[in-house]
Order: sequence, then C-alpha cells, then structure tokens
Amino acid sequence: MTSPQGILNTLIVDDEKNIRKTLSYCLETEGHSVVAVANSHEALREAKRQSFDIAFIDLRLEAENGMDLIPPLLAESPWLKIVVITANATIETAVEAMRRGASDYIEKPFTSAQVKLLIRTLGHIRDLENEIAVLREDRRRFAPEALLQSKNADMLRIIEKLHKAAASEAMILIRGESGTGKSVFARTIHNLSPRAKKPMMIVSCPAVPTELLESELFGHAKGAFTGAVKENPGRIAACEGGTLFLDEIGDMALTIQAKLLRFIQDKEYERLGETFSRKANVRIITATNVNLEQRVAEGRFREDLFYRINVISVSVLPLRERREDILTMARDFCSFFCLANHKGSLEFDAGAERALMNYSWPGNVRELRNAIERAVILGSGPKITEDDLPENIVPSLGFQGVGDLVSLAAIEEIHIKKILKKTSSIQEAADVLGIDQTTLWRRRKFYGI
Repeated sequence: MTSPQGILNTLIVDDEKNIRKTLSYCLETEGHSVVAVANSHEALREAKRQSFDIAFIDLRLEAENGMDLIPPLLAESPWLKIVVITANATIETAVEAMRRGASDYIEKPFTSAQVKLLIRTLGHIRDLENEIAVLREDRRRFAPEALLQSKNADMLRIIEKLHKAAASEAMILIRGESGTGKSVFARTIHNLSPRAKKPMMIVSCPAVPTELLESELFGHAKGAFTGAVKENPGRIAACEGGTLFLDEIGDMALTIQAKLLRFIQDKEYERLGETFSRKANVRIITATNVNLEQRVAEGRFREDLFYRINVISVSVLPLRERREDILTMARDFCSFFCLANHKGSLEFDAGAERALMNYSWPGNVRELRNAIERAVILGSGPKITEDDLPENIVPSLGFQGVGDLVSLAAIEEIHIKKILKKTSSIQEAADVLGIDQTTLWRRRKFYGI
C-alpha cells in the first residue's frame, strides 16, 4: 500500500521473471512499495484490491497484448501513471500507448538510472496532482484559520496536543459544539502529518442520507443499485495514502459503523455490488458534537468502534469560553473577506467591538465568520459599525421614551444613532439634534458610533 511519505505504490506486469526481479529491486532500493505479477488477470486482481500510483506494463505478455490492459487499469484507478515496456519501440507504438492512456514508455534493455529518473518524474507529477486535488477541496471549504491561534491558556494546551498527535498515525476524535471549527482542526492535523502531500477528504455524516453514506465512503460498482449508472470509487479510495475526516460520526447508522470498524481494523473493505475485498492505506479522523459515551449506553453507537476512534481525544472550546480570541478572529475574518470581496481594509469601530465581545455566540466560530462576512459585504463606511452586524448580535435596550430605567448617556447614544440613520448627512443630523457638527463628531467618537 502507498506510504504517506512520498513512497509510491507500484505495479509491475511482465511475463519475464528476471525483468520483474530487476525492476522490483530497482524500485525497492528507492523505498517504493512493489507488487509484481506475470499477466493481465493477476494485474487486474491486484488493482481491485489496492490503489497504485504507477504501473509498468510489458507490451508482450505471452499470448496477451499489454496495450489492452491499459484501459481497464485506468478504469480502476484514473490517477494511475502507466509506463509501457517494449523491446521494439516505434513511434506508432508510443502514440498508440499514449492514446490509450499511458504516461510514458521505456525500452528494453533499460538501466536502473533510467528507471529511477522515470519514477521520480512521474512521482513528482502524482504529488502535484494530489496537491491540486487538496487545493480544489480547500477552495470549496476554505475559511481563514484564525482559530488556530489563541490567547486562552486552555486552548493553547489543546493546540499543543493537536500538534503532537498530528505526527502520529493514531486515531483522533475531535469533540466540540457545532461551529467550533472541528473540520479546521482536522485539516491542521492532516497538514502537520507525514500524509500532508496526499489527499484529504471530508464526509459530513448527517449531510449524506444513510442509504447513500455507505456508497459515499466505500464506493459502488456500476448497477449495484437503482441509479448506479456508473462506477463510484468512494472517498476511501480517493484519499489513498491520505486522510479521511468523518464529521459528526455520532450520526452514523449502526450498519455502516460495523463496516467502518472492519476497515479501521483490517484496512479492507468492499464496494457495494462487489464480492471481493479491497485494501487502502487511509488515516481516519473523526469528530462529534454529541456525547458518544451516552450513545454507546443507549445502544446507538458501537462500543468497539468508540474505543477504536477514541485513541486520542481533543475537545475544542466553544467561543464563549475563549472570549479573549473573539476580536483577533473577527479581525482575521474581516481581512479575509475584504480581500475576497475586493474591498479596502476595514476596521471595527468601538461600538462594533463592544457588541462582538458582549454577544454569547451560540453558533461559535461559524456564526462569527458569517457575521463578519455579512458586515464586510453590506457595510458602506470606512469602519464596520454595530449597524453592519446582524440584529441578533447587537442588543436592543428597548428604549421607548423618557422615564425608562436607562442612563442619560444610553438615551443620548440611542437617540444620536436613530437620527443618523434617518438623515442623509452629518450636517442634517446636527441640525435635527440642535448641535454643531464638531459637537456631533465628539459625541460619535465618545460612543464609538
């Protein structure tokens, strides 16, 4: 199986035993994993059992034509880099091999230096393709990772624990309320791990219907069920050598939990509609916002699976328990969304900062992120004010008139804000209030308006 540390999983298909031995030795001395077979039947069997990065295929396989093996191998692994081996290379042969999907060819007799140069080149291409896949996934899910910095002592210990766990192959369970950024922590674990150059896939268990989740994870064969009009390799195969993040695993059905447990224990699984096992080298990270121990007691979560995924547990604090980080996060989000929306640099005025700090943030970091994005998009002034924030974040004092149990300063602040909203200019507002513009400017500065 593919190693996460730049090692390539290679397949050799050649009917000559000496060629298989020579190629295997050359590749293994470079640290790569090798499976060598003599014919097309064995090659396809191995390709169904595990994922390969590169395949060397002899064009003459006893009575078979190695060229015919290229399409079915690529059907199993679209990312596979195929090198054809030939003793009588011609331009026509090379063109036909490329047309069928080969990446390169090598002539017999070849030297170890030729093989090593070729494998390094194709390995580099595979790494670039993996990075592109990760970037595409990030582009769909990207958010500024402001929550990875903290002034909170407890949060700093959590982040330190995360960094230590990332370097291992241990299963990690991330706990925390919805919106605390568990997926960002999972991405960080992957990026800090030896698997960083391999793909990371994210599956939100409650977002996928139970009847489709098994297919989403393990894949399915064409015709496996109604609507399966084409083959689906599944997320596990797609992140071979990398990381699979199962978000909100507490919502996973018991039937799928059993199959996941088997994969975690044996690294083997079956696609829907197939009767043979496949192998994959994938690290599993899980997250939950529910009490899994309670679900185990209720019979809604397998106890054996819980112990397997709970090797290292990291609990992410809700935003209300790390209030010293709120403004830092808000400013980072603001900078990000200003850039994303082609706006100049914006800051928060004193009133907006006060509102952000006083709010309880039941939706945690996700709610903060959405609030700042809205403020950046809808705000029109040089600073973000309370008026640019969602109404639920800015508390209303419920002032109706003179006699309410509020301070004179509070009455003045609310009145000035209301007049500024209803007038079209500072001069007009000053005229309505019966003060000059300089006095109005001072009062605005005092109240952070």
